[in-house]
Amino acid sequence: MTKAIKLLTALPHKQRERLMEVAKEVSFPEDTRIFEPGGTADRFWVIRSGAVHLDQQVTPHRRVTVASLGAGDLLGWSWLFPPYEWDFGAEAFSPVRAYEFDASAVLALSVEDPLLGLSLVRTVAEILAHRLELTRGKLLEQYTIPRRGL
Repeated sequence: MTKAIKLLTALPHKQRERLMEVAKEVSFPEDTRIFEPGGTADRFWVIRSGAVHLDQQVTPHRRVTVASLGAGDLLGWSWLFPPYEWDFGAEAFSPVRAYEFDASAVLALSVEDPLLGLSLVRTVAEILAHRLELTRGKLLEQYTIPRRGL
């Protein structure tokens, strides 16, 4: 498996500095719902400290954790793709400190600085590919039935 990609450290220095110009420091207490599936995806976060669980509602009363994120991880990518709605829910598993980025401000920066936009899209794509690889591995572990006598 490949190593997890961290958005801010993966961006070239100049582009990271430009992106950080629009960052806002936020915090979420433990057990705070950060977003719900189907909600408007108009921002994203880079976690500075704490843990966030991404979850999927499987029944009206049951959510299943599909990923756990920590320091340096990107939280939220749906702001980049129509229909700009969250695919999963997110909850602070512990107190969380993060940098918050307004999607429209980041998209405006990307128009001003196409290298930033390209670097950002490539890095988010690498992060998504890594998460898909992890999810595939988890599914294989969970649903592969050992065969006897082989």
